Amino acid sequence: MNPPGNAQAESPSVIRSYVAIGDSLTEGLDDLSPDGEYRGFADRLAQHLSTGVRDFRYANLAVRGRRMRHIFGEQLEQTLDYAPDLVTVHAGGNDVLRPNTNLDALAVQFEVGVRRLQQAGIRVVILSGHDTGWIPVLRVYRGRIAVFSMHLRRIAERTGCDIADLWSMEALNDPRAWSADRLHFNADGHRIVAARIADLLGAPMGPREIWAHPWDAPPERLPRILRRRANLKWTREHLVPWLGRRAFGRSSGDGRLPKRPDFTRLNGDFVGTDEVEGSGFGPA
Repeated sequence: MNPPGNAQAESPSVIRSYVAIGDSLTEGLDDLSPDGEYRGFADRLAQHLSTGVRDFRYANLAVRGRRMRHIFGEQLEQTLDYAPDLVTVHAGGNDVLRPNTNLDALAVQFEVGVRRLQQAGIRVVILSGHDTGWIPVLRVYRGRIAVFSMHLRRIAERTGCDIADLWSMEALNDPRAWSADRLHFNADGHRIVAARIADLLGAPMGPREIWAHPWDAPPERLPRILRRRANLKWTREHLVPWLGRRAFGRSSGDGRLPKRPDFTRLNGDFVGTDEVEGSGFGPA
């Protein structure tokens, strides 16, 4: 998304460096590699962009639970020091889920951060919120997520930056793109997002169907009694602990550091990362 007369930095013919900032989505939860480390869309995108590019440099500064003040605070400052060609930003999700957060003020913070990156000559791709309408309990936040996502679309139009509009992606309304906690993408979900961003950058991972229509058949619909049991299990194992952390002002990211804080050369060191082929994903 780059309307005429945009303020987006002139994109280099080849992207030679990339920094990812954000929260758990960018960190890569719940896309586990065989060695037990999280990958996620950003690592997958970095691997794709680095193919055939000598001395490609990458850092992932995201940490689960981080809020806007952290992402457009210390993560932004570190990114400006690195001065990469490309930055992806997913920010605001952990703020939007707090009912007392002023979404208008949050959007202003976001736009200020994006403009600082652009003023440094960095190409920016922002990620909107996703639709939680299909998720029991979490659908109560759907209106707030929609409002903030519309703010992000307006920011993209005003600044001319690219936007991966997760809300509009039907594939992400499919339970097969999500982990058991229904809060984070699984490997398939992260592949879908990485492929969408690669398309925006003009460096597709393959045909459009990879992210637009990744499965050949609709998801299996369980009988009502099994859905109810699954919802109760999810509430007990995932929702209650999440609400408990919020009630006590704790975050799953407390005390954690970024997984790839150094702006280093990529030498094929993503263990177990696979490329997508064809229009179907198969098992993660």
